[in-house]
Amino acid sequence: MISDVPGIARVAAYYAEVWETTEDVLSTETLHCLRHAGGATIGAFDGDELVGATTGLFCPDGSVYSMIAAARPGVGYPLKLAQKDWAVGLGARSMRWTYDPLVSRNARFNLVKLGAVATEYTVDFYGPMRDGVNDGDESDRLTVQWDLTGTREARESVPAGEVISTAPDGEPLARTDGERIWCRVPRDIVRVRKESAELAKQWRQAVRGVFVDAFERGCAATSMSREGWYELERR
Repeated sequence: MISDVPGIARVAAYYAEVWETTEDVLSTETLHCLRHAGGATIGAFDGDELVGATTGLFCPDGSVYSMIAAARPGVGYPLKLAQKDWAVGLGARSMRWTYDPLVSRNARFNLVKLGAVATEYTVDFYGPMRDGVNDGDESDRLTVQWDLTGTREARESVPAGEVISTAPDGEPLARTDGERIWCRVPRDIVRVRKESAELAKQWRQAVRGVFVDAFERGCAATSMSREGWYELERR
């Protein structure tokens, strides 16, 4: 864990670098207050180089809320396990956090690698964001719940059933077999945003429509295929 002010300042600068902004994502002052209140910022290092960090806080219900995480490829999993160890050490049985549902690599990491489940979809969670990664897009977020007391094997199934909606690229967006729903997202939404803000907006609205309807029907997102298909099933 990082508890000294210079170390926390280094993490604040790292977050700003990852999100491509000159403004604070979380300021040194905010990170230090979170630590003082019982939260923790955990860093991952390659020698002296900071290659990943995550910040979380303990909640009144006994869970841990992971506010932010960023890491070089290959570092995210051990970093998340370190945060889990900290949380379990406090007596936490679950951890939750949010992520952009259009970022397929994060979905696969959260739902398949960690075995978390996405239980809530919030439209424009943060309101307008002005960092270099999200600028110009609405901030819809999925909330995931990670059970820290056991493991869940995410089933990877092939999308089946009838096509119920079409994606902005003209290919199927969603399918259903009457029980489950599959919803496709772009392979790289960050690249799509940079190339066409309008196309990214169309993807946002299309995926939002599928998820909002599915969650209203009592579904949760439980898996993500390598090809970019979420699986949603009733819980």
